[in-house]
Formats: sequence, C-alpha cells, structure tokens
Amino acid sequence: MLNKTLHIGIRGDVEFGENVVVVEPVNLYGCSIGDDSFIGPFVEIQKGAKVGSKTKIQSHSFICDLVSIGDGCFVGHGVMFINDLFQEGKPAGGNTKLYKRTQIGNNVSIGSNATILPVSVADGSVIAAGAVVIKDIVIKGVYVGNPAKLIKQL
Repeated sequence: MLNKTLHIGIRGDVEFGENVVVVEPVNLYGCSIGDDSFIGPFVEIQKGAKVGSKTKIQSHSFICDLVSIGDGCFVGHGVMFINDLFQEGKPAGGNTKLYKRTQIGNNVSIGSNATILPVSVADGSVIAAGAVVIKDIVIKGVYVGNPAKLIKQL
C-alpha cells in the first residue's frame, strides 16, 4: 500500500497584501493577510480568517475561521483563538453553523499565551499574557487574568 502524506504550508488560496513577511514553517489556507504584516513560524491561520495591515503575529499562534484581526495589532507567542464553544457538549466538528465570530479592533496588543474566545475587542486595548477573554471588551484598556478583567482604562 502506498503511504500518502499531505503537505500543507502556504496554499495558493491565501490572499497576501504587499510586503508581507512569513517565516516558515506555517500552515496558512483560505485566509487574507494585509499589507506590511508579519507572520512568525509555527502559526496556523485557517480559512476565512482575516489579518489586517501592519499586524505582527508571533510564533505558535492559532487563528481559526471567523477571526478578524484589525490593523496595527500585535499577537504574542502561543495565542489561541477559539471559535467553537462546545455548545452541544462536544466539538462542533464539521458543523460550522455552531462556530462563532471574533473581532479584534485596530491597534490591539495580545500577550503571549492568551486565549481569546468568540468576542469583540475594542480598538487600542491590551490583553495581558496568559489572559482568557470570555466577554466582549468594549472599553479601551488593559485586561488581565482568567477571566480577563479591566485593570486600567487607556
């Protein structure tokens, strides 16, 4: 029996802006990445995700379907975006109707190892390293902890 291996790196269906830097290995497919952005190694950006211009995504981050990241953002190492809330007590699997959207505003900084559930994050906000964002962030500020709480307005 012939052993087949599927190699995914950067598929042809990725929309790149001008002057994008990608450090391989990565797994990018069906997404769009804006002008002057940087994608570090070991990053996965899934189909339907959008990364704005002048945004930097550090290594080992995961950006799933239905995530939109604004312009001028920073996403630290190992940041995980979640679009499946296990609404039926298990992973949604192929049932994409159960997935939820995440909207990250412009000029948002997200620290390493933060986890972002399906939420909206206000422009200019700072999410601390290790924070877990479970609710919309509507006030520009610094958010820390699990669950993430506002500690300072900006």
